Amino acid sequence: MFLAIAGCAVNPVTGKKQLSLIPESQELALGAENYTPTQQTQGGQFYLDPELTVYVREVGMKLARVSDRPDLPYEFVVLNSSVPNAWALPGGKIAINRGLLVKFEDEAQLAAVMGHEIVHAAARHSVQRMQQGMLISAGVAGLGFALSDNEWAGLIMGGAAVGAQLALAQYSQGDELESDHYGIRYMKAAGYDPQAAVELQELFLELSQGRQTSWLDGMFATHPPSARRVRENQALASELGTGGFRGRDIYQRRIALLKELQPAYDAHDKAMELASKGDMKAALDSINKAIEQEPREAMFFALRGRIYKEQKQTEKAQADFDKAVSLYPEMFQYQLYNGLNSLAMNNLDKARGHLERANQVVPTSIAYLRLGDIASRQNRRNDAIGHYSKAAEAGGDVGEEAKRKLADLSQ
Repeated sequence: MFLAIAGCAVNPVTGKKQLSLIPESQELALGAENYTPTQQTQGGQFYLDPELTVYVREVGMKLARVSDRPDLPYEFVVLNSSVPNAWALPGGKIAINRGLLVKFEDEAQLAAVMGHEIVHAAARHSVQRMQQGMLISAGVAGLGFALSDNEWAGLIMGGAAVGAQLALAQYSQGDELESDHYGIRYMKAAGYDPQAAVELQELFLELSQGRQTSWLDGMFATHPPSARRVRENQALASELGTGGFRGRDIYQRRIALLKELQPAYDAHDKAMELASKGDMKAALDSINKAIEQEPREAMFFALRGRIYKEQKQTEKAQADFDKAVSLYPEMFQYQLYNGLNSLAMNNLDKARGHLERANQVVPTSIAYLRLGDIASRQNRRNDAIGHYSKAAEAGGDVGEEAKRKLADLSQ
């Protein structure tokens, strides 16, 4: 009863009363603290075309200004991921993947997705899910980079990845309908044709019924489509009046480079799939095609480095990991790969530097484990205990290895 009385508030979008145990200050802090780490666990920023991010930000802000919470510290970013998805963290921290941008025909369709995500943030949907016990934070426990030093499935996030959980947990049908409803209203207020939102839901429903794998891994995993959403969106669009800005020409100009680079990213994704199946020769051929087309993409060098490392060609791997870090030094994943490979080459100081830089952005259990190994080999016993203790909080093989090494140190 005390919590119900103390935590009652009015939803800033719907005007309905709801339980609110997380104050706005904490809401804003959650989004701000988790925005960069969550971006990085979802591919990092698409830095090859900074003007595209500027454009997405401009469209997002048009909608944010007419939203029910225009004063939120909104931010918008394009992520370097082929998975078709978009997400929002508390406080208006919004991201959209390049894999979704290439599916749109015009700016109005982009606005439909941006408006939808803005409502998720403005209506505090993520915060509500946290209050309902759907998300659990436990520090670094469970946050691991795979189960070993070389896991082709990529990043395996556990229970501690608060931002990833907030961004990637499935919304309820009620949240989705609410975001559709108010997002369409924001579109109309910003001058866009609300029919674009109906078109997208029709497309999403069709693709979900066809069970396209990339969409199941992306939008449909977090934003489940339904025939009801199509019907209700159409009814609201008709009520508000269709017609408005579509912006096909400007949108196609803005994503021209992205479309030009798509074959290179397709080659990268094919190489990743081949590598995961153990066909390293074919994977190497495919990633070389990607690098030939776009030699400024750090992601390509990182993958080729991983392939070389799998083939025990650690010196070639090192050159590629160094290249990836030089192109995108802020990306924790490339620092992590570099550190693990440097350790394999017995370059302890270099390995330590890269692993520490990786952990500054996204702490991972494998980095703590290997930092413990380095500290142990350098006779820094207290540091080793600290690193192993962190790694031991994780489950799986990494946690078990850390526990064994902690026990050895205590003997």
